[in-house]
Amino acid sequence: MKRREFLQTSGLLMGGLAVGGLPGPAAAEDAPRRGGTLIWGHSETTQNLDIHQTGTASTLRLLQNVHDTIVTVDHSFKVLPNVAESFDVSQDLLTYTFRLRPGVKFHTGAAVTSADVVYSFERVKDPKTGAVNFDVFKDVAGIEAPDPGTVIVKMKQPFAPFLARLAELGAGAILPKDSGDIQGKAPVGCGPFKFVSREFGNKVELTGFADYWQGAPYLDGVLSHEVTEETVRLTGLQTGQFHLINDIPMDRVAKVKQDPKLQVLSWFPLCWDFLNFNHAKKPFDDPRVRKALDLMVDKDALMQGALWGQGVVTGSPSFPTSASYDANIKPRKQDFEAAAALLKEAGFGPGQLQFTFKVTTNYPYHVQAAQIMQAWFEQGGVKATTQQLTWADWLSQCWVHRDFEVTMMNFFTLWEPDFLYYTLWNSTGAFNYRNIKDSTIDDLTEKARRSTDPAGRAAIYKQVQQRIQDETHDVILWFRNGTVGARQNVGGLDRLVHPNGSNLMFRNVWLKA
Repeated sequence: MKRREFLQTSGLLMGGLAVGGLPGPAAAEDAPRRGGTLIWGHSETTQNLDIHQTGTASTLRLLQNVHDTIVTVDHSFKVLPNVAESFDVSQDLLTYTFRLRPGVKFHTGAAVTSADVVYSFERVKDPKTGAVNFDVFKDVAGIEAPDPGTVIVKMKQPFAPFLARLAELGAGAILPKDSGDIQGKAPVGCGPFKFVSREFGNKVELTGFADYWQGAPYLDGVLSHEVTEETVRLTGLQTGQFHLINDIPMDRVAKVKQDPKLQVLSWFPLCWDFLNFNHAKKPFDDPRVRKALDLMVDKDALMQGALWGQGVVTGSPSFPTSASYDANIKPRKQDFEAAAALLKEAGFGPGQLQFTFKVTTNYPYHVQAAQIMQAWFEQGGVKATTQQLTWADWLSQCWVHRDFEVTMMNFFTLWEPDFLYYTLWNSTGAFNYRNIKDSTIDDLTEKARRSTDPAGRAAIYKQVQQRIQDETHDVILWFRNGTVGARQNVGGLDRLVHPNGSNLMFRNVWLKA
């Protein structure tokens, strides 16, 4: 493959993000104005504020406004320059040269230089950092800064998704040199907003950065109130306590759209959800048991019951516009007879299999889904006890310590297939909290990293999906719609949602007079 073709397609395994319901361009009478602090009712609690270490979409949604990446993507997921004014890739795909944009400043007032980029990349690469995206730099042989405006990355072997992976905050965010010790509690970046303060579990305050390289944001600041209780969050919007909330309660979306004081932004998809088994705990190391539980779940009924129809059932976790999405993989139909036969073969008669199903109250629809599935499991002769956890407890127990039998989770911002399949299903992947060890998937995901042919990579990822389905490593459930509700005096909603469908960008949002 020629280098020019590689540059054009390295971020294009995904097609354009399917976004529906976005308002059109602002009318002349609604021209942007400056001033005011936007009060945001954030649906989740932020965690570790270190952009390199955090793995939660809730925190990334906020940090999107504090940091900036060396490269970025457009709505077609084409990789574009960002903090780097330009980039070049050698013919053998072993050398990446980034030329930094002059005039980019950190919130401290210091200029962004190649030394900061080298520090940031080396920090992600260092296992001691605990960076979620450490695998992006797995094939990096060295990072050089020949002058203050140039960074050269040399690879040991070709890594096809390197540029695309740098477009995500966790890998490509540029931090000031030697600032790692403060980032977790007081992040400093070169994005459009500066971090001011946080009351953990309550609120986060940001202020506009006047020296942002793309121009100061319209807003003076953003005040994020963390309100996980969806009815309280919606009431706050309706009464004017909040200018904007994300995640309108799914059973109330239609009613909110009818409220003349409010406006609704909706898009598809926001994320996808799946049912998880801990492969390191018996009997969930047995694919027959996992498949039996899969066969007890009516995915269409579950989506209607838990999401109120605000989503689409899927058997593939790839974005539906992606070349790697395999529409031929269908969710298994509910079949209690087949499930019973598999459990009997695995040594479990009626009532003999029992487990704890851990879900987080951070996602109320997960609690609802677990309760629905619990009834089906009981119908299938399996006793499941649902345990509800706070978001922090779920992260500690399930994510960090892997102390669970069965759980469920949703994932955001996984538009890049390597990020999706390698980090989630490779045995060394940073998001493989289910202890999955499948040599076939390891080989396939490694092979995809070496292929510079987009069609060839997409075909490999379809093989990975089929393997996940055949072995029932997880049960893919649905894509969920995204929603934002706002007061009528909020402008710029059409530019709020990042191309990845998850992050919110407040730089071009404003408050009308």
